[in-house]
Amino acid sequence: MKPQTNQKAFSTSAFSTIAFPIIALITLTIATCLILYSQGRMWWSKSGEIQFWVNDAWSSETSQQFADPYSFSHMQHGLLFFGLLYWLAPKLGVWWRLVISTGIEAAWEVLENSKLIIDRYREATAALGYEGDTIFNSFGDLVSCGLGFWLAYYLGFWKTVMLFVVVEIAMVLIIKDSLLLNVIMLIYPLDSIKAWQIS
Repeated sequence: MKPQTNQKAFSTSAFSTIAFPIIALITLTIATCLILYSQGRMWWSKSGEIQFWVNDAWSSETSQQFADPYSFSHMQHGLLFFGLLYWLAPKLGVWWRLVISTGIEAAWEVLENSKLIIDRYREATAALGYEGDTIFNSFGDLVSCGLGFWLAYYLGFWKTVMLFVVVEIAMVLIIKDSLLLNVIMLIYPLDSIKAWQIS
């Protein structure tokens, strides 16, 4: 009888270790979608199309569909958040660190789709016609961040650093943009970078 009791206790503990964070993730995702909707974000692209990948970074469907080249930047967020939380809260379970990581990403999605940031993108970057993300795309960004988080978990430090650098270089070469360039252009826009991106 005693081994069965211990086994039951272990199963309950293992279930709660995963179940409660998953419930928190679902709640957080729903809350984020509702907040974005209250901000005036559309659920889907105005075109009426539903796509899971848009290849062209300059397409009108970029930031409107589930994933696009900028999804890799959101994956990089997950890589960074994993490292930051591993350093700040090493004793916290990985699933709860995922919840916090997703919460940070969700907060950015809400801020990114505020009038302040949308106008900033239009004024300071090459995204002249940017109108913000659809909720479908923001959901995809949350998924991309989660993917980056788990990649960092399984790859370890140096492989994660290498992946981050490779993605950064690839984005610069392919779409003339990247996470680092995005941050620079939002905080301290340079006309030389903007001209290069438009050319």
